Amino acid sequence: MPIVPDAKDWTWVLQQRCPECGFDARAVSRADIADLIRVNAESWRQILAAGPRSLLGRRPDAATWSPLEYACHVRDVFVLFDIRLQLMLDTQDPLYPNWDQDATAVEQDYPGQDPATVAVELVDAADRLADHLDTVPDPGWLRPGRRSDGASFTVESLARYLLHDPVHHLHDAQPRR
Repeated sequence: MPIVPDAKDWTWVLQQRCPECGFDARAVSRADIADLIRVNAESWRQILAAGPRSLLGRRPDAATWSPLEYACHVRDVFVLFDIRLQLMLDTQDPLYPNWDQDATAVEQDYPGQDPATVAVELVDAADRLADHLDTVPDPGWLRPGRRSDGASFTVESLARYLLHDPVHHLHDAQPRR
């Protein structure tokens, strides 16, 4: 069953704490972002190893992705933001290509993917992104980039914005009591 697309503009997480997951981008040091990405990826690896595929692929309700679907999305977010990071570092004020996360979920059959493979791919993508963030020179953190909807970022604000996504989805993937 398809998920209703999320059309919210989540850039507000750069200005205030997320009431759902508790993430506060303002409290994250630039120097900690890469390590936080690695830690988050390890948490996803543990989730994907914690249960049978039938449970990992089960949606808690019709409007919420399963832990496996969230993990696939987070993997793809790490890949996408690594591309955007490189684009920002190599091009002056680039306009990012659009990405339809919901179409990607359908095209790549998120529910049909193997959790062990997704875990490896997610950790690899997170490590690549984190390694690239570790090498951004001080002036590079101020380089600009833009989404097609007009939202503007610096490398630093993009990294903080990105970090909310896997943290929030880790919260989403936890069993509700």
